[in-house]
Amino acid sequence: MRIILLGPPGAGKGTQSERIVARFGIPQLSTGDMLRAAVAAGTPVGLEAKAVMESGGLVSDQIVVGIVADRIEEADARRGFILDGFPRTVEQAKALDAMLEQKGIALSTVVELKVDEDALVGRIATRAAETAAKGLPVRKDDTPEVFKSRLEAYRAQTAPLSDYYAQAGKLETIDGMQPIDTVTAALMTILEPHAETAGA
Repeated sequence: MRIILLGPPGAGKGTQSERIVARFGIPQLSTGDMLRAAVAAGTPVGLEAKAVMESGGLVSDQIVVGIVADRIEEADARRGFILDGFPRTVEQAKALDAMLEQKGIALSTVVELKVDEDALVGRIATRAAETAAKGLPVRKDDTPEVFKSRLEAYRAQTAPLSDYYAQAGKLETIDGMQPIDTVTAALMTILEPHAETAGA
């Protein structure tokens, strides 16, 4: 079962990923974590990434796809995985598709958590105010201004993935504004058939 979760920051992807991991026993793969692990392990693609990062450059799509390619060969990912934070662009999605095709595997499904962005900004503002009221430091990401800029970046770069995967017949959508358990139930309804075919 190979899954991509889509949705803007604050949509609840992290929470739902944890529940998928617990239910199906497949790993959640974060590109940031994979990149750091590849660099630490000194793999060929990790060394390539390290050189780019040390020179202050951005790691290319090709390198990131190479790191994903290596990671999904590991034993814990043989039965499937959840991709978190990747792909971010249609170009990355195309590169991912090509890499999976070379391995003779395909994505099972792509699930998008649809949310009301104005309501999300409101939630973040409330959370920031409550944190400040307790005298605790407010995380930079939890300020409405930073959150709005992250939403704008998502809208520009990642939102087009919905159309890309819809055209490929892979996209399922869930109302992410529902209670967390309701979202989980909808997600499991979508994923269960893929678990059966994958032997999970």
